[in-house]
Amino acid sequence: RGAPVPTMLAPCLLRRVILTVPLVLVVALLLAEPARPDQEGGTAIPAESRPCVDCHAFEFMQRALQDLKKTAYNLDTRTETLLLQVEKRNLCDCVTANLLN
Repeated sequence: RGAPVPTMLAPCLLRRVILTVPLVLVVALLLAEPARPDQEGGTAIPAESRPCVDCHAFEFMQRALQDLKKTAYNLDTRTETLLLQVEKRNLCDCVTANLLN
């Protein structure tokens, strides 16, 4: 008779843990001090020496496009190789079938 109690308690405890963990996280976030604007968050790079955001986006898109082109070329090459293998296999099967007849 002692065994059914722990198995019935397990889902209750699990539910309690699932509800308690997010509650503790929310309370911790509410009690944490927000960063003040006068706090230094690292060294600032002057705007004149930073490339613009558009330049970064353009360079990123260029690299992504180059990667896509390489991937497409590799896929095309692999597809051609597989198609040639299939054609060769079909041709061999056809020749073998004709030789048997």
